[in-house]
Amino acid sequence: MPRVKRGVTSKRRHKKMIKLAEGFYGRKKNLWTRATEQVQKGWQASFKGRKLKKREFRNLWIVRINAACRENGISYSRFMNGLSKAGIELNRKQLAEMAVTDMASFTKLVETAKENIVVAAK
Repeated sequence: MPRVKRGVTSKRRHKKMIKLAEGFYGRKKNLWTRATEQVQKGWQASFKGRKLKKREFRNLWIVRINAACRENGISYSRFMNGLSKAGIELNRKQLAEMAVTDMASFTKLVETAKENIVVAAK
């Protein structure tokens, strides 16, 4: 029975990792150990980035909604409170898009929110 030679398998595995490390600086792109470390670190960063992306977009939407609300004489928190009391369930992404592209309909939403805040205060 012939002996098992593992050179081909490890060579293939190493080549795959080096290929993933393409574009890295210095030894990180062509030394097996350094490339492996850097690629794994990159995977960790991309995992975190996918989580942070959601947070950053929500913040951006809130900033846009707040800016449009202030132009119409109401704060973001009062606007959102008024919308919830009116039973309007639009998410922040839709509201931000509306604030940027269709200011007239956003103004109508602001008026609706203002009316519901006044009604609740009485």
